[in-house]
Parts: sequence; C-alpha cells; structure tokens
Amino acid sequence: MSETSKYNVGKDKADRTFNGIVFDSAMEMKYYRDVILPALEHGTIRYFERQKKYILQPSFIRGGKKILPIEYKADYYVQYTDGREEVIDIKGCPDNVALLKRKLFWYVYPGVDYKWIGYSRVDGGWTSYEAIKQGRAERRRMKKQKENKDGKKEKGDC
Repeated sequence: MSETSKYNVGKDKADRTFNGIVFDSAMEMKYYRDVILPALEHGTIRYFERQKKYILQPSFIRGGKKILPIEYKADYYVQYTDGREEVIDIKGCPDNVALLKRKLFWYVYPGVDYKWIGYSRVDGGWTSYEAIKQGRAERRRMKKQKENKDGKKEKGDC
C-alpha cells in the first residue's frame, strides 16, 4: 500500500500520470482522460487550462509587514465552442479551506461558472459534488429507515 498525502494523494506519480502529464491527483487525471480529452476530440471544448491561478485577495501591507495574497488554483478552466466558460475543481471530500476558498471565489468572481465535480459510480459517474453529497445523504437516510424497520429502536423509543 502506497503512502498518501494529507489530501489522500498517492506518493507514486505513476498512478496519476497520463500522456506524460503528472496530475495533482488520480481523480484529476481521470477527469482529463474521461471528459476533457473526448470533448476536445469531439470539438465541444475549444480551449482548456490546468491549474489556472486566481487571486481571491491581493497582498497588502499591515504594520510594515507584507501579507501574501490568497490564491486559488483551479483544476481546470474550460472554454466551450458555444462560448460558455467554466472553472472546474475536482472534489472528493472538501476540507474547510476548500469551502472557504469557494465562498471567496464566488464573491470575487460572481460572473464565473464555478463547479465542483466528483466521480461516483452509484450517482451516475462524473457529476456535481452537490449531487454526490445529496445522494450520500439520501442513502444514509434510507439505511437508517431500514435499520429502524428491522426492529432497531430510534432515539426516544421505550
């Protein structure tokens, strides 16, 4: 079993390399392979960029000390042939920093279509993180209902 980083990314770069490109995660690589490349070949995507940098807060001086900017690197920036543009981030389980940066991104770039995408076989493959989260919650709810039907007591039952 290979070691992983705090973001659950394997240390073995071969697991996240495709066409000679080393991706930050295997999920980003699979999105590129499964979605970006086929759309480029079919002419749906005109242009894309990996790891595009956005400034969420510029640097500033406080008490004579330079405070660094808050930056965000999008997994993918995509321009479609129909003129649409999207900023896409591949998410499994976002941490608090990701949630905060998403809020800042929405505030600083209100006109940009910003999406979190994930992969869930159960929820139909590549889909929005919100749909995956909703599907997980629904499955938990159904599991609890089934457990309650099978004779397990709910809280507050005698």
